Amino acid sequence: MIIVDTSIWIEFFRGNENIFSPLKGELENQNIIGLECVFGELLQGARNKKENSLIIEYWNTLTKHDEKGLWLEAGMISAEEKYYSKGIGLIDAFLIAARKRFNATLWSLDKKLLLVLSKHEKYDSSFMLN
Repeated sequence: MIIVDTSIWIEFFRGNENIFSPLKGELENQNIIGLECVFGELLQGARNKKENSLIIEYWNTLTKHDEKGLWLEAGMISAEEKYYSKGIGLIDAFLIAARKRFNATLWSLDKKLLLVLSKHEKYDSSFMLN
């Protein structure tokens, strides 16, 4: 399973072919886990009702897992790993905690976030590089 960061979703909605095709395939295979905080960020940036509706449509199709207690786990992981001093905010720590809990990979364009993940924790997007 794959957790998709907001940065990837934004590029997907923009139609970036390097992101769109691979993510579409993963969506069709039902390999994407939906997290409320990611879709909350997407909705926060929606410019109109049409974008809002599109985001909600995708949200409704995604696999969901129990997120109860993940914010507390994120805070603990962040403190233990000193993520704040590495430029990793609480939402990114939440993604890391969710990745661990759900045994998923994390797909992101966030360079600081990617630096703290090991190779097996990241979605292999090497095929997207030119």
